Amino acid sequence: MMAAVDVRTIAGGVATPAGFRAAGVACGIKASGKPDLALIVSDGPASAAAVFTTNVAQAAPVVVSRDHLAESGGHAVAVVINSGCANACTGPDGLADARDMAARTAEAVGCGPAHVLVASTGVIGVKLVRPAVTKGIGMAAAALSPAGGSDAAQAIMTTDPFPKEAAAEATVAGGTFRVGGMAKGSGMIEPMMATMLAFITTDAQIEPPLLQRALAAAVNDTFNAISVDGECSTNDCVFALASGAAGVAVRDAEFPALVAALKSVCEPLAIGIVRGGEGATKLITIRVTGARTPDDARTTARAIANSPLVKTAVHGGDPNWGRLVAVAGRATRTLVLDRARVRIGPVELFSNGGPHDERAPEAAEYLRGTDITLEVDLGTGGTGEAQMWTCDLTAEYVRINAEYRT
Repeated sequence: MMAAVDVRTIAGGVATPAGFRAAGVACGIKASGKPDLALIVSDGPASAAAVFTTNVAQAAPVVVSRDHLAESGGHAVAVVINSGCANACTGPDGLADARDMAARTAEAVGCGPAHVLVASTGVIGVKLVRPAVTKGIGMAAAALSPAGGSDAAQAIMTTDPFPKEAAAEATVAGGTFRVGGMAKGSGMIEPMMATMLAFITTDAQIEPPLLQRALAAAVNDTFNAISVDGECSTNDCVFALASGAAGVAVRDAEFPALVAALKSVCEPLAIGIVRGGEGATKLITIRVTGARTPDDARTTARAIANSPLVKTAVHGGDPNWGRLVAVAGRATRTLVLDRARVRIGPVELFSNGGPHDERAPEAAEYLRGTDITLEVDLGTGGTGEAQMWTCDLTAEYVRINAEYRT
């Protein structure tokens, strides 16, 4: 029987759960002088879990963090993050730089290097400037505070138009615990894993294997259900740390409640990434129903989310339902055209094998909004369904990425 759970959204971010402090500083990695190094520290050894990019071209911090989680048995004290430089495809020097980041952080907060996780984001193929990073770690360690979550969220941004933070409070039979988090991501966003960095904290007492299972489950329906441009990067990761400071033990019986609590923080962060996608003007929610299996629904939803034709049509306010049918037909062999349905917002434009083009003006008016829903029923009569979030594709996206390195 599922444990009872009450999850409430609260104000806050990554340092909101008890037992955590955070900081964000500017140390000179970014030429702009904007904040570029963040630090999250647990007051004691915390259970730790992670989900990493599936890209085989993995950045040095991904390699180092995975090694440290294995060495520590799934425990961590600190996470150090820099923006402005991905430290990806930088060879042995990059690995040495990532390990040095961990070692310097360990010295600054009083733990072993294996209890430090490392993350980086920025331009691929650029080496870190060690003196700047070392200075930043010292500055951030001195600035650590339970009120430092917002500064940390600012420091991990690259092309993000706004910082992304979320927090929630969950009550189970054993008591109340909190979950907090922050994320960055705006371009190179594609599921499995979505190109982004995210950091989740909780003050519940959770053993590392259970935390890993719960994080993977929460990520599957949130960070792995978003897309901006169909691109999977080299640095993607989600870290979760559990301090245990709330004194509330979460075990197998509370697993569904733990997943619900994690999702209540991961989902708004994931949607925030899409809403702040490079050049985006519209958030698009895609719902696929009537599939034979959940996997069929997810495959179709992902194909729609990554279709440039669909994304440009939404941007231009064109209720071109034919593009949705075409994508669904190539994404899965199970589409039953004579029973399929397509809705743009509340307007059904295609059903039972025929169009309703007289409703196009109503759908065009709906597309003038900023929050758009596209629904496709595959017509199989099955119960499989899925949901994903994406954004429109604009000329501004092209401009940003054409000039990214210049």
